[in-house]
Amino acid sequence: MLHAALSPFLASTLTLVCFVSPCAALDLNWKEIFPIRKHDFGIVAVAAKTEFSFPIENTSDRPIHIRTVRASCGCTTPTVDSNTIAPGQTSYLHARFNTDTFKGKRGANLTVVIDRPIYTEVRLRVDGFIRSDLVFHPGAVEFKRTSSGSPVTQTVKVFYAGRKNWHINKIESPQSWLVADIKELSRRRGRINYEVTVTIDNAAPTGFFQDELVLFTDDSGMPRVPLRVTGEITAPLTISPGIISLGTVRAGTPTSKKIVVLGQRPFVIESLTAEGWKVDVSLSSEAKKTHILRPSFDIAGTSKGAFKSTLIITTAGENSSRATALVTADVASD
Repeated sequence: MLHAALSPFLASTLTLVCFVSPCAALDLNWKEIFPIRKHDFGIVAVAAKTEFSFPIENTSDRPIHIRTVRASCGCTTPTVDSNTIAPGQTSYLHARFNTDTFKGKRGANLTVVIDRPIYTEVRLRVDGFIRSDLVFHPGAVEFKRTSSGSPVTQTVKVFYAGRKNWHINKIESPQSWLVADIKELSRRRGRINYEVTVTIDNAAPTGFFQDELVLFTDDSGMPRVPLRVTGEITAPLTISPGIISLGTVRAGTPTSKKIVVLGQRPFVIESLTAEGWKVDVSLSSEAKKTHILRPSFDIAGTSKGAFKSTLIITTAGENSSRATALVTADVASD
């Protein structure tokens, strides 16, 4: 009877096995929890760092626990950020294509085994083609932590062995602030070397990023070759916490909060302001990377109820920078 009830599920890539009656947990929306089931890496070079992250979004009201993840082929290595995913949280399953040890057309089924709130197996799929005639060194462009507003450049060598008249015609970037260029270095007896130069310019937004440059070759069957680019753009100045909650406040009764201002280089704070607030704070004239402040906030206008404003901190000097945080409060009526 149980097999008959579950037959529609067994025909798909999502397999459910339930050990409780009447299987109340089957109301979980697994299509929402695993919104992406397949990924095609396309055509990639030997030793290219090729990875895709499948999101696992717990849209239910119960914790989800992943017991294990297994791959049907050694060409792909799966890892999970967190085995336990609380309601409303997201984890990621990272599928790494092992381009350094496998060649040609490859693919793998990734089976995610879940044991809570019920026993469930979810199958994901990755595919790709690993070229044996093309090598990237290093296998990806990894900027790691890069300061916003400070252009930085990295290079990757491209080694090809095959046709004597083989060419890379162009390289395309998915972001205007990710500037890529390519230059031929040498050409001899079917061995051709290029150099890819990648620069993050000063218009790059802050935060983590993961993109792919695309090399267009003159191969008729496999013209597109992706090159992975990852990194983190950090702001020169940050405020912690980013949201300053003052709770219930009354005009004439200042409320103080501790905040920490962090910089990548020693700095002096010139001003601290928040629209709609009288802010009193003691500022140090000493340049340092970390400033611990205890500003007091007194509502300046006639606002009542929920009130939001932006705190702005500005540094002194020729290379002045600024950071913002959100100030929230409930202004009580007199």
